[in-house]
Amino acid sequence: MKIDLVSDISCPWCAIGLHALEQALRRVAPHIQATLHVQPFELNPAMAAEGEDIVEHLAHKYGISAEQIAANTEGIRQRGAALGFTFSHGKRSRIYNTFEAHRLLHWAGLQSPAAQLQLKHALFAAYFTEGLNPGDHAVLRRLVSEIGLDVEAAQAVLSSHAFADEVRQAQAFYQQQGIRSVPAVIIHDRHLISGGQPVEVFEQALRQIAAIPRSISAPSASAASMPSTPADMIPPA
Repeated sequence: MKIDLVSDISCPWCAIGLHALEQALRRVAPHIQATLHVQPFELNPAMAAEGEDIVEHLAHKYGISAEQIAANTEGIRQRGAALGFTFSHGKRSRIYNTFEAHRLLHWAGLQSPAAQLQLKHALFAAYFTEGLNPGDHAVLRRLVSEIGLDVEAAQAVLSSHAFADEVRQAQAFYQQQGIRSVPAVIIHDRHLISGGQPVEVFEQALRQIAAIPRSISAPSASAASMPSTPADMIPPA
């Protein structure tokens, strides 16, 4: 099964969606085997390299108060914890431009889908758990080293404009396909699951698309096309 995950590093629902999708894939294995490809999306392509204060950014973008943001942030923290992922909101005070990270993810994908997925996980942890800037070249080199990829080759990418056109072309393609918010999970280039859905929703969708009968415990709600939420917004729990 071919799965494309369209997402951004600064999107908390994308981190939740990836972890929930992977848990669903473990539930349906070995009947369903999938290859996951990471595709680029920028929530804030015009963001300056130094980023913005995240509370100010969300308040301005969505017109909500600091109190609402704090309450919604706690809901996200709980969703992540249930999936085994840590959102350390005390450390994450800014939101950053992610284009450099997307260039490096494209390069990692040329090594292998598995390497690309490892880097995606490392980027989510660096930003959401450690509060680091995913556009900082020193951070990116460290992550490449930690997952065992070639640091010199990665530095060559970061020191040039390599894969900038490829990333922009991929972003334009998915926007032309109607992707306006993320995460967007696309299966076999045909079936769309939008948003950071629960594990059970992903599991049901995978079984339906693969034409494998659901177990007696599977939920009955359809997952063919779920409404999505603006991706960097943190909605109420």
